Amino acid sequence: MTVKQIKKLNNFQLILLVLPLISPLNAIEFSIPDVLGSMVNLGVSFVDSSILPTAKGIFENSKNLLAGYPFQVVASSINAICSQAVGTNNVKSKYTPDISKMSFQLRTACTKQSYPLLNPEGLWKSKDFDPNKKVVILATGWTTTVNGSDTIDLFSKAYSCRGDVNFVAIDAAQFVDTLYSWSAFNTGEIGAIIARSLVKLLDVVPVGNIHLIGHSLGAHIVGATGRFLHEYTGQRIPHITGLDPAKPCFNEGETLSGLMRGDGAFVDVIHSNSGVLGKREPLGDVDFYPDGTGPLPSGCLTAICAHSRSWQYYLESIYPGNELNFMSAQCNSISSLRDKRCPGVLQPMGYAVPHFLKGSYFLEVKSSEPFGYGSSENRTAEYKNCGLCPTS
Repeated sequence: MTVKQIKKLNNFQLILLVLPLISPLNAIEFSIPDVLGSMVNLGVSFVDSSILPTAKGIFENSKNLLAGYPFQVVASSINAICSQAVGTNNVKSKYTPDISKMSFQLRTACTKQSYPLLNPEGLWKSKDFDPNKKVVILATGWTTTVNGSDTIDLFSKAYSCRGDVNFVAIDAAQFVDTLYSWSAFNTGEIGAIIARSLVKLLDVVPVGNIHLIGHSLGAHIVGATGRFLHEYTGQRIPHITGLDPAKPCFNEGETLSGLMRGDGAFVDVIHSNSGVLGKREPLGDVDFYPDGTGPLPSGCLTAICAHSRSWQYYLESIYPGNELNFMSAQCNSISSLRDKRCPGVLQPMGYAVPHFLKGSYFLEVKSSEPFGYGSSENRTAEYKNCGLCPTS
């Protein structure tokens, strides 16, 4: 089947085409009522729910598929299934949240200390927490835990190198390490729980000193956190960063709308796997498109690689001296940028993003680290050990 033929398929046909491509071996069953039994608009109630893909199945199969087709078809079909399921308003997460297992983890160069979300006071009473410093809270996507994630470890190292913030990771893995759609259903609830914890943190740290960052599903978690905190206190988080916010199941105007402009006073978004695992459309006050709106930035051949690039770009910009590594131009396309048809002052993407920016910005990136065209090989080498725990 050609790409042209695939594009003409409707949702129902796409689902029938894609489901056999994804391994059912680790699929989980839906809780009642049966989601697919309620999908009358698609007319696919005869599809066995047990063959729907798990998060693990999505990842494992995507490793062998180029982003674009056929994986764009896979992602679009999963999104269609989830959207129809959510639209029934009868769907509930199969897994009852065990909030007692969720925690903040305060990271330093040498320590990892976990504090329950329900009793977070120990976080700011820790000798390693400095109430005079800003607080950066990172929420990652599904299948990530605070003790087994390169993302969290590398962000901790970078912020430890700067030495000017309290870096906190959110351990919500028990909540989101499930079938993608069930994880999506949980993000709003996780956000509400985190917001209630932040209400207590505001007794110690002013709201202006808090920055929320989220990758993939984590972007929607921090967006929900910002919305609920405003509901609870009337105060807005000043800065929320979304790193390739997850696409499937999150559609504007539907039950799960995800991260959006207004969740914080300023919302910036970096897109790196547009239209596949990440959303393509603008979501924040400012949206950055490294190498354009296609699904694959330079150096990536898979969706997983591309989806990770967003946090890798941001990570690089955190290190002192790297703040201007990723200079971008307000533009309508990457081709216009390459043709030098984007007037205006270049602006940094990442750590040093100005909070007055509005609109869509484009930039080119390198295919390997360091990714920014403003980077320096010597500076990168100098930071190899910066932020690590001293050995003596």
